[in-house]
Amino acid sequence: MVEFALPKNSKIKPGKHWPRPEGAKNVRTYRIYRWNPDDGENPRIDTYQVDTDKCGPMVLDALIYIKNEIDSTLTFRRSCREGVCGSCAMNIDGANTLACTKAADDVKGDVKIYPLPHMPVVKDLVPDLSQAYAQYASVKPWLSNSMPPPERERLQSHEDRAKLDGLYECILCFCCTTSCPSYWWNGDRYLGPAVLLQSYRFLADSRDDAKGERLDELEDPFRLYRCHTIMNCTQTCPKGLNPAKAIGEIKKMLVERRG
Repeated sequence: MVEFALPKNSKIKPGKHWPRPEGAKNVRTYRIYRWNPDDGENPRIDTYQVDTDKCGPMVLDALIYIKNEIDSTLTFRRSCREGVCGSCAMNIDGANTLACTKAADDVKGDVKIYPLPHMPVVKDLVPDLSQAYAQYASVKPWLSNSMPPPERERLQSHEDRAKLDGLYECILCFCCTTSCPSYWWNGDRYLGPAVLLQSYRFLADSRDDAKGERLDELEDPFRLYRCHTIMNCTQTCPKGLNPAKAIGEIKKMLVERRG
């Protein structure tokens, strides 16, 4: 029988336990993944007791409270706090989502927080998204039109504009991409749900006339066709978008092009 074992430096060990704040009446336990590349130690899970009367209702509020009041070494990304920038994407209670829009009360028991899965970790809850952004750049996510620019904007009908709904709202948090098993195993070649949704956003745009070149770039066994319609991407998207449908539309365009 084959026996598999994790490398020693990847095994997560118990970490520090921060006690209940003195005088706190309402306390919530947070178990948070910690890893510092500079100390040579294994990843660990630190436990924090958060006074919920002193912080807001969202998981991000608790993280900010922990960093400001308990442990200033905790590292995470955040910016808008309104579900718009995608910076605070992380794995909370086993699902990828945005910390700023995830209510702590929606989690039963201890709140367990990890970085986005299957991405290299920079530190603590900060994933390295360099590869994902390079893949995003590869699909040329801008309007391409060979005609001379008009005096004003390029116009669309109401019907054509409506085709972009459910596409332009993507905030590139990569919750969908990092929840996709196909991307876990083929992330170096498969573009992933977020990037393919962004690609379809321009394929569906009536003002773009580079559809042929865009489809040529996608007609590849790995870049597009590693999608097996598992639907994790659609289930986890914090903006309620449907990347799997967008990928299906790209496949349909390729079939129709072949005649």
